[in-house]
Amino acid sequence: MFHDRPRPSPALALALGGYAATRVLGLAVLALVAALTGKDGLHRLSGRWDSVWYVRVAEHGYGYQVTLPNGSVHSDLAFFPLLPALERALSTLLPVDAATAGLLVSWTASLAAACGIYACGAHVSGRAAGVALAVLWGAYPTAFVQSMAYTETLFTALAAWSVLAVLRERWILAGALCACAGLTRPTAAALIAAIGITALVTVVRDRRLPARMAAGVLLAPLGWLAYVLYVGVRRGSATAYFEVQAAWGNSIDGGVALARFIWGLPPLAALGLCAVLGLLAWLVVLCVRQKQPVPLLVYTIAVVVISLIGAAYFGSRPRLMMPAFGLLLPAAVALVRLRIRDRVLVLAGLALASAGYGAFTLLGSGPP
Repeated sequence: MFHDRPRPSPALALALGGYAATRVLGLAVLALVAALTGKDGLHRLSGRWDSVWYVRVAEHGYGYQVTLPNGSVHSDLAFFPLLPALERALSTLLPVDAATAGLLVSWTASLAAACGIYACGAHVSGRAAGVALAVLWGAYPTAFVQSMAYTETLFTALAAWSVLAVLRERWILAGALCACAGLTRPTAAALIAAIGITALVTVVRDRRLPARMAAGVLLAPLGWLAYVLYVGVRRGSATAYFEVQAAWGNSIDGGVALARFIWGLPPLAALGLCAVLGLLAWLVVLCVRQKQPVPLLVYTIAVVVISLIGAAYFGSRPRLMMPAFGLLLPAAVALVRLRIRDRVLVLAGLALASAGYGAFTLLGSGPP
């Protein structure tokens, strides 16, 4: 059942406040553990792993690459341009460096994402569920990435508001937001599919194609296509973008890399990972049984599938799925059935566990 379009209300403030509390808790635990271990927690948020590549693009433009001992070449063209463009703009306008600007973009976008996630949840299942959904997203196991100078929050904000625009039949806005998402992450393919499939279903049902719908569908892939074309022209090859991504291990292999990873684990570890994948499949089934609207359901499933069928580093897969906030909607609806005190206790426990895991991961040696 769909609810009326949500209006500004105390529920939105509660969603934002609850979400912000989860992230503040995560930063506080990170600062505490970093102080106890003598490590620099702030540096982990803006000065390591992918953040460094985005900052380099912001400061110097594209053209940097690293040749690894095995001969593979990692090019900065694997990193989409919207985040570094915003970092460059902010560091020009404000007295901050590009790395700090990246944090400002990420943190601001995280609040915009929380608002969009709340709005989607409220549209589908009511305001209370929208609040729970936003807070659950802030307590996601790899939610520490939401506090880093990464693209997850910027992409999720654009995706959530684009999905909401489709739900409200504002097709041109949905397409424009999707085009921006396509300049942020390759996962925009999931959002492009959601808009296109929803439009197709609507056309078949209504037997007409409104001009605004057609315009939105045509707008949706332009950002992603523009960057693929840019890389192709720069490298002089129509397949250059895919070659760059493959060099980073980000090619699509249909899940072969995942299967090999599981096969290579000790039996108990492999069994545990299979159980986690089974839980993920169960969540997808719950989303279907919940009868989530087509754009949200297609977007969610597509993000999950893309995250599983790629050859990427296994440890990154949980964060790659993080933009699929629809996975958390069944849990949000279940939480609403609890008493408020129990609801708060559950969310607080999840937020504390997420904060602990985030500090452990960020202060470790490997990338998230």
